[in-house]
Amino acid sequence: MSEKKITRIEGGVTAAEGFEAAAAAAGIKYQGRDDMALIYSGIPCRAAGTFTTNVVKAAPVKWDQKIVAEAPYVQAVVVNSGIANACTGAEGYGYCKETAEEAAKVLGVPETAVLVASTGVIGMQLPMDRLKKGISLLKEAKGEGAEKGTAAAKAIMTTDTIHKEIAVQVELGGKTVTIGGMSKGSGMIHPNMCTMLAFVTTDAAISKEMLQRAVSADVKDTYNMISVDGDTSTNDTLLVLANGLAGNPEITEENEDYRTFAAALNEVNTYLAKKMAGDGEGATALFEVKIVGAESKEQAVTLSKSVVTSSLVKAAIYGHDANWGRILCAMGYSGAQFDPEKVDLFFESAAGRIQIIENGVAVDYSEEEATRILSEPEVTAIADVKMGTASAVAWGCDLTYDYVKINADYRS
Repeated sequence: MSEKKITRIEGGVTAAEGFEAAAAAAGIKYQGRDDMALIYSGIPCRAAGTFTTNVVKAAPVKWDQKIVAEAPYVQAVVVNSGIANACTGAEGYGYCKETAEEAAKVLGVPETAVLVASTGVIGMQLPMDRLKKGISLLKEAKGEGAEKGTAAAKAIMTTDTIHKEIAVQVELGGKTVTIGGMSKGSGMIHPNMCTMLAFVTTDAAISKEMLQRAVSADVKDTYNMISVDGDTSTNDTLLVLANGLAGNPEITEENEDYRTFAAALNEVNTYLAKKMAGDGEGATALFEVKIVGAESKEQAVTLSKSVVTSSLVKAAIYGHDANWGRILCAMGYSGAQFDPEKVDLFFESAAGRIQIIENGVAVDYSEEEATRILSEPEVTAIADVKMGTASAVAWGCDLTYDYVKINADYRS
């Protein structure tokens, strides 16, 4: 990981040079709010992406996989919320092509330079008359500046309670490079690539191969380490566009500039991933699980994800209950081998840190203090398995009554 300073700045997808954004109310499913977003670069971009591993892939995923793999460049991303365009057959895929054709006509770019994304209810067909009108509205509204990026981040929300965006800057080859991003995700979140929609823009000059390499490597430690409910979406999409306007020497190999870029990309993706985990449907707390002292990264990942996805552990976090037996249990059925009689466990938050077990046995701790620590909006469980030096971090949220309420009524 590079040692160069990464600076957080205001903004999101419009922070990097040359990128514009817009939001529009097309009435696709929601009324009285923006439900379409546009990301646009005036010059061609290298594009990279990662997508759901669910066998049931939404039509936009199939369209974007083809464009990212085959198109010479990309200039626009059109996103709608409310309807996922998943399980819609040939008709749904045709609507992706129609969307790209309309955007190409309105924006004056090739059809193959348009990526599309959808999020919302599965199984419904898109109302193309409204969507096409929305594209014209997006074209009229597009512009530079943080406000445009924020509006776009809000337009792609479904059950999210907060919009999610970030921007950072770092120096590459004597030039200031900016990376900005936005994401949405609150339910049907369980990583097996990444589980949500995320869009990252950068003015870095980097080859398509190196951009894809950085993106594919980074999802393993960011979006692949979050979970809300154990359900891997049909629409998972991470798209990264690089237009090269920063003027840095083009990154074409894994050199120091590549490592610096990868570190800055990780900062953006980690932030967006944690924001999604903490904004899980009905959630009251971000729940972080750190496994330390593991013999391998693979073991640490397996253990941390098993704990963060346990419904019983998540319910205990909601109840601010230091029910450590559930954590050991989740580690035990993960499939990773370890000695439970060597495990130390701690809980940590802004309210303090407390040890709960030592060598697999409860220590004499204060339940009141543990409850106070677990009552914060961000809570961490740290398990030391004392087998080596590897570690991993996973993020999730508590499980509340509201999760069931939200998902019992989602289609209506």
